[in-house]
Amino acid sequence: MTEPWRPAAELRQLRQRAQLLAAIRQFFAQRDVLEVETPLLCRATGTDPNLDFFTSQFHSPPHYSTLFLQTSPEFAMKRLLAAGSGSIYQICKAFRNGEAGRFHNPEFTILEWYRVGFDLQQLMDETAELLLSLLRNSMPPLSIRQTSYQQMFAEVTGLDALAFDRSDYADFAKAHNLVDADGLCRDDHALWLDFLFSHCVQTVMPKQVVFLVYDYPAIQSSLARLNRQDARTSERFEVFINGIELGNGFFELSDAAEQSARFEREIGYRQQQGLPAVVKDQLFLDALQSGLPDCSGIAIGIDRLLMIVSGCQTIEQVLAFPISNA
Repeated sequence: MTEPWRPAAELRQLRQRAQLLAAIRQFFAQRDVLEVETPLLCRATGTDPNLDFFTSQFHSPPHYSTLFLQTSPEFAMKRLLAAGSGSIYQICKAFRNGEAGRFHNPEFTILEWYRVGFDLQQLMDETAELLLSLLRNSMPPLSIRQTSYQQMFAEVTGLDALAFDRSDYADFAKAHNLVDADGLCRDDHALWLDFLFSHCVQTVMPKQVVFLVYDYPAIQSSLARLNRQDARTSERFEVFINGIELGNGFFELSDAAEQSARFEREIGYRQQQGLPAVVKDQLFLDALQSGLPDCSGIAIGIDRLLMIVSGCQTIEQVLAFPISNA
């Protein structure tokens, strides 16, 4: 039996992590993308109701305040972009409460980068280029497939992701023995999409393929712009390998008023659901108001990517000290 004090990851995985991080830094150095650092401990956090956060109490008498461990460096990095940094990237820790399992640890490592002047297609191409370069020595040759969310969802389920019909969605779930789906998702279209995509679409993605799924439904737009050609979709994509979600990319929303309105809707939803209260990040909104350059950005989970590189089945196998023995 392994002694509890020992690291969960083997030395081989720790070396692979170091090699992976070095290769990422070389990739961006060759493209003149600046590496930056932003705070892990922040005065505000995101409003996304799907994310829970950690708080910490800051004591500096006579001042006391609640601070947040960041769930993503996104807001701070966009403040740098608005200040004229140019294209930037960061490798850092992020924290999400309540997340632990095969693919989740509450403390994890992400790579996040923003390319000024890039549209979503250019970012998807660069993301594929990066992943192919990182994986070429550890996996059989990978192919690239770019497909819209609506097309992929329809191919697997026969349902239209952009036209919600609860009875159709529930019938599909029942036919595939997803008995809890209707009671869990009810009339929430976005929740249905998340549920069916993760349970039915990701699970049948072919191996050895980098999937870049774009044009996410507008109800899942997050911090992405809506598509000018079809406002039912957003300029957002996600990347998957072997059915594992690795990253989430946007053509970034730069309209401060629209971003503020989205925050308000999410804060209202949190209140309705009895979730912990948050406030809008005013410094981030001020940066948007001052002018965010047109840019696209993505965050990729380093730990999940390392699972693929090393052939490990759980995230604990690639972490020196996961939450179970941190």
